[in-house]
Amino acid sequence: MASALSACNTRLASLSSSRPTQRLARPLVAPGLIRPLQTRKIPQVEQPQLGTVAVKAAADAGAPKELDPLETAAAKIFGAKNAPQVVTLGFIALWYALNVYFNLLNKSIFKYFPFPYTVSTVHVVVGTAYCALVYILGMKKLSFGRSISKDEFGKIFGPAFMHAIGHLAANVSFAAVAISLTHTVKTLEPAFNVIPSRLILGEATPLPVMLSLVPIMFGVGLASAGELSFNWTGFISAMLSNLTFGFRAVWGKAAMTKTLSSTAVYAYTTLISMIVCLPFAIGMEGPQLQAGAAAAIAKVGEARFYGDLFMVGLLYHLYNQFAFNTLQRVSPVSHGVCNVVKRIVIIFSSVLFFNQVMTQQAILGTVIALAGTWLYTDLSSKHKHKKPEAGGGGKPATA
Repeated sequence: MASALSACNTRLASLSSSRPTQRLARPLVAPGLIRPLQTRKIPQVEQPQLGTVAVKAAADAGAPKELDPLETAAAKIFGAKNAPQVVTLGFIALWYALNVYFNLLNKSIFKYFPFPYTVSTVHVVVGTAYCALVYILGMKKLSFGRSISKDEFGKIFGPAFMHAIGHLAANVSFAAVAISLTHTVKTLEPAFNVIPSRLILGEATPLPVMLSLVPIMFGVGLASAGELSFNWTGFISAMLSNLTFGFRAVWGKAAMTKTLSSTAVYAYTTLISMIVCLPFAIGMEGPQLQAGAAAAIAKVGEARFYGDLFMVGLLYHLYNQFAFNTLQRVSPVSHGVCNVVKRIVIIFSSVLFFNQVMTQQAILGTVIALAGTWLYTDLSSKHKHKKPEAGGGGKPATA
């Protein structure tokens, strides 16, 4: 009996230990179908606090501006805070000095060598040679900077072409009449910006700005009628210069590139101007040029003749270069004010240098024209040019 019970217990123990093991050995789901769940971490965007943004903006606004090499040199004498202003004033002073010297020497040349197309071409030939020499010597930033693409050349060519024609016309005027009259007529240049701005940029000139052109036109007319050296060749060529420089300014604004420095843009402008001016010089004055040069050399000597031509070309390039550099450092309105002051300095320095006699009418007209130019510059800063709204609408109060 006892042995039978013992055998039964042994059998039950063996059955209870083997069956669960067999069930576990056969999983209900095939291996590989259940994979561990992978969770992706969602990056948390840290919300900036208002106080932190304000402090950072204030720090950026108050951060000192990085100085260029000229400003760094000036900072050693005048301090880092005053260095940018000192360099800008230095550019303006050099611009004025070189411009006055250029105008006086240029007019002196025309008195013994009245070939304005040839002299205009000499200006840009010397300028191009200067740029090429500086570039070859490794000072590329003071010259062309780098080679340009066809697209960049196309953008520069239009304004450069207008610059060349305006340059030729201005020198025809300088040769024909007094410097004071040419510069007085050239105060009308803003009036010639109105139509190109509308046609090319689609910008409408505000009415107050338009009205400020009236005293300029009145002053030019008064000064021209009272000018003893007045002739139509000088007057019309000065007006043509205004027209082409107006298109140059507007076209240049439309095709402005930020990939080239102002120095490089003017260097390429000079190169293109040489290409444009050369055929005019050959076509207009080529047959008489040899005899004219011989007469000039007989009058002032060979050294002075060639020396003056070289110097006037160098002065022309450098004063325009400093004008471009100044424009890069100041606002267009400030540059316009500098232009007004520059004309005043040139007019009165030429009157003193050449002992020019100006009638009271010419003086009054010149003053009114310059005052009108100043007014135009001031109003242009207060009344921005606006593009017309698409779709028409009401009649705008601008023209």
